[in-house]
Amino acid sequence: MNDVKEIVKEKYGQAALRVVCGEPGSSCCGATAALPGQVDPITANLYDEAQKSGLPQEAVLASLGCGNPTALAKLKPGEVVLDLGSGGGIDVLLSAKRVGPTGKAYGVDMTDEMLALARENQRKSGIENVEFLKGELENLPLPDNTVDVIISNCVVNLSGDKDRVLAEAFRVLKPGGRLAIADVVTNGEVPAQIRRSMELWVGCIAGALDENDFRAKLQRAGFGDIDLETTRIYDVEDARGFLCDQGIDVDAIAPLVAGKFKSDFIRATKPE
Repeated sequence: MNDVKEIVKEKYGQAALRVVCGEPGSSCCGATAALPGQVDPITANLYDEAQKSGLPQEAVLASLGCGNPTALAKLKPGEVVLDLGSGGGIDVLLSAKRVGPTGKAYGVDMTDEMLALARENQRKSGIENVEFLKGELENLPLPDNTVDVIISNCVVNLSGDKDRVLAEAFRVLKPGGRLAIADVVTNGEVPAQIRRSMELWVGCIAGALDENDFRAKLQRAGFGDIDLETTRIYDVEDARGFLCDQGIDVDAIAPLVAGKFKSDFIRATKPE
């Protein structure tokens, strides 16, 4: 699992540097550079123009997620929000706006390059009720019972120890606190060839949990009120984009992958 973590660090560090250098965004949640004119089916069109208005362009370009948790999470003024795997900081900055000056938005990321980019984006935005922390999802750098809402954007599936991630999320949430994350999940059996690909793991796909497994892990961590809402199902052509340049026979395996991967918005609550 340490190998997975190091590969994730390297790839997301490279993605941050590409944004800083003004290069195009990445495909498959940051795993590989997009081809000229290619639109990544996972990361495209997640934020509307009103949300992007007032944010640094670098924060928008560095968005490598699969959903928009800030649009779906019911954030209230004065709440404390934590973004797991905050990347370039777009969801932290949007959350900070919604909770207002009496609230606080934290971002946790393990990649130095992404943290540097996020802090620069915060400086450019002028949003003050934000703090970016270096840390791993499996060992969050916050005390018990300190957060009202945890958000995350296509990051939990990158961890090799999802039970630990969910246990840590449960620990730092206040009683009655909410988990409201976007993630890629699977529906049915996934070919072993996909699971073995480390590049695709970084691209949000190979590490994705089956929806029933995700529910079970949330329950074991102690969560209640669990709900998975599908926001997008990926078709054959989407699957073709996922598998490009991976040394995989796309035509042979794409039909086996189509419809198996989807973006879900996952809600759960820490009991009072």
